[in-house]
Amino acid sequence: MAWSLEELNTLLEKQEGLSVSKEGGAIFISNEDGIDAFITVSGEQLLVESLLCPVAQIRDTAAFDALILRTHKNVFPLTTVGITTIGDDEYYAAFGALSSESKADTVMIEIDTLFLNIEGMLEFFEEFLTEPVSLSV
Repeated sequence: MAWSLEELNTLLEKQEGLSVSKEGGAIFISNEDGIDAFITVSGEQLLVESLLCPVAQIRDTAAFDALILRTHKNVFPLTTVGITTIGDDEYYAAFGALSSESKADTVMIEIDTLFLNIEGMLEFFEEFLTEPVSLSV
């Protein structure tokens, strides 16, 4: 079974400790620690993504990018970091992608892992930030 947005929304609303709202083509979720993420369904893929910080908030983007490329697969499993544009601003975003055929347990592992990794990333990358990032960006 491939997940629809409605089915994902039903699954997430049943999870303890999550705030869930469906808006347009995405589901927005927040955990008890105030970390926000959104989930989209695109063809055969589910994408779970959370903004980390604005690119402009990084002191040395070249060094930051190099650190991410060298460390994220070993330090932060199942989570990738990329840059996404919203309006005129660019943000570093942490995300995980999985098959739209994934089982419910697998979807929840991906979401839980993303939330856990975001907390670690914000601490790990803190020296590159021009100002502290709140967990909810």
